[in-house]
Amino acid sequence: MTMTPPDPAAEIAPTGFISAQQPAVGQPAASPPANKRLLPSLLAASLTLFATYGGLIAILLPVQVALLDPAHKVGNLAIVTTTSFVFTLFAQPLAGAFSDRTRSRFGRRAPWMVVGAIVGGIFLLGLGSLTDLLWITVFWVVIQVALNFLQAPLTTITADRFPRSKRGGASAMIGLGTQLGMTIGVMLAGAFAKQVGVGYAVFGGAVIVVTLLFVLINRDWSSKDATVEPFRWGAFFSGFWINPRKHPDFFWAFTARFLLILGYFVVTTYQLYILTDYIKLSLEAATGAVITLTLVAFVPTLIAIVVSGWWSDRAGRRKVFIYVATVVMAIGLAMPLIMPNLTGMIAMSVINGIGFGLYMSVDAALMTEVLPNEGGAAGKDLGILNVATNIPQALSAPIAAIIIGSLGGYPVLFVFAIVFAILGAVATAPIKSVR
Repeated sequence: MTMTPPDPAAEIAPTGFISAQQPAVGQPAASPPANKRLLPSLLAASLTLFATYGGLIAILLPVQVALLDPAHKVGNLAIVTTTSFVFTLFAQPLAGAFSDRTRSRFGRRAPWMVVGAIVGGIFLLGLGSLTDLLWITVFWVVIQVALNFLQAPLTTITADRFPRSKRGGASAMIGLGTQLGMTIGVMLAGAFAKQVGVGYAVFGGAVIVVTLLFVLINRDWSSKDATVEPFRWGAFFSGFWINPRKHPDFFWAFTARFLLILGYFVVTTYQLYILTDYIKLSLEAATGAVITLTLVAFVPTLIAIVVSGWWSDRAGRRKVFIYVATVVMAIGLAMPLIMPNLTGMIAMSVINGIGFGLYMSVDAALMTEVLPNEGGAAGKDLGILNVATNIPQALSAPIAAIIIGSLGGYPVLFVFAIVFAILGAVATAPIKSVR
């Protein structure tokens, strides 16, 4: 990768990143336009990445930590995951910012995707042989940061290479890959639960191979001759502050996603305990019920993702789909309050799956349309918006624990989730640049 000298004719953004000549409304950013291979490639790359996330987090890492010290597995797993959260919180904004500034014969995004995949894959190959909590934590942190450096440029490709009128479909492909990947990843990891090292190796190898194929099949040469302002640490870090007064739509989009994701995950995170403590199932029955709830929600979520992305492109609207998604999710979250039994939980999973599926692809498309510097700093800005997903997921467990333990138990938890989902829709309303 090379840094070219500044061009006085280039328009430089206040953040210190190049602001390439902005495309006309409805036109893609300055990258090769999407071809027929890009959509299925996005599906394959997203599926592989999120299968890795799902398999590692749900099965392989907890099993490895439990085998290390069964008596302290809960606390040890919390140490590993909390440490990685601290290090990865801002990994995506940094990865996006670095890729915005990168100038190479391979474009902006591909070099960082390849580096993230190779580093993450190599460390996954070594993780399975570790028997010390400290080294497991170190390897896990490196893996998570590396995968975030892969994910941030990957998600930015939607803004780079698709016109606004096609971003719903592109976002739907990523959402479809995410949902498929998480499910397939958990099932695949379950097959390797007794061979954790082999499981890590399979996921690591898959990430490397699929990422290399992605960048080879979807070559990006757009930025190799572009200019960029000389690097300055002050300008670089000041670029992570997006002034809400100057960019209110970006602020409201961040707020809306934060609120809705928090409402969704306070329930999802404690699903097993809801089944044992609120529905009164045995631990064994609850474990089986979790699989049932995942499977019954799978198809409705996939259908909702595909339909909403396609339909929002055809209609030229995003916000109305988010409003509908919120109403559907609120109805779903109310089901266990109306029917505090397994039937109510199944109804919640199906209805909530439809609502969250409607939300996922449309929200991702909306986010690409509120970026302050879409041409020059899209990676950094989308990385900041992804923080609105990471933080509420991290906060969901302690907030849920406080509600369950001190503020009224599981019924209040469902009410909290409904209120915050609705607040997320309310925060979407002030966005003016998107219909």
